[in-house]
Amino acid sequence: MNRLSPYNIKQLIIEGEGVNLDFKKTIPSCAKIAKTLVAFANNTGGRLLVGVYDNGEIKGVRSEEEEKYVITKAAHFYCRPALDPIFEEVYIDNRIVLVATIGESDVKPHYALGEDNKWWVYVRVKDKSLLASKIVVDVLRGQAADEGVLIEYSEKERELLQYLEKHESIKESEVGKLVKLPRRKAQRLMVKLILSGLVKVIKSEKDELYVAC
Repeated sequence: MNRLSPYNIKQLIIEGEGVNLDFKKTIPSCAKIAKTLVAFANNTGGRLLVGVYDNGEIKGVRSEEEEKYVITKAAHFYCRPALDPIFEEVYIDNRIVLVATIGESDVKPHYALGEDNKWWVYVRVKDKSLLASKIVVDVLRGQAADEGVLIEYSEKERELLQYLEKHESIKESEVGKLVKLPRRKAQRLMVKLILSGLVKVIKSEKDELYVAC
């Protein structure tokens, strides 16, 4: 892995927070940072820049060892399966920016232990770590299993795909009504179609939409 230079860090800051990048002026509680860690692992990986404000101002860290300790504790005890962040310290203008890199996992989904003492799955959507729906969790599990999906085109699958040919998208709540299936069966149908590559999910902070690939 190539080491990051001050120039690299400044370029990342200019690009701003996103799917693979998050700024933290300091590390909050283990439970809060665990959400970001598992969201990166459940997507395509990502980097935490610690010592950087949300607006991109470089504050630096007072004690990189303390920040490393909290992140490592969160990764090992608040993430399931546990994660192993890679740390790097970059000196910029007499300040230290701590970089914690989380790679994409091949044992998805990862769960974060919440402040309610329950385990939850999070995914990265733009610059947010959002709670994953049951369908997204099942898709992550199916992708990690790397098993082929056999789609038997019943009238239900055909009806849904024909609908998506004519319409831009469909909400999860609308799928069951369209194909006249109970919610759980409708969810399983969507998981199969997503894993087969025929449909993809677009998640936002407010909703979850399904579109044809």
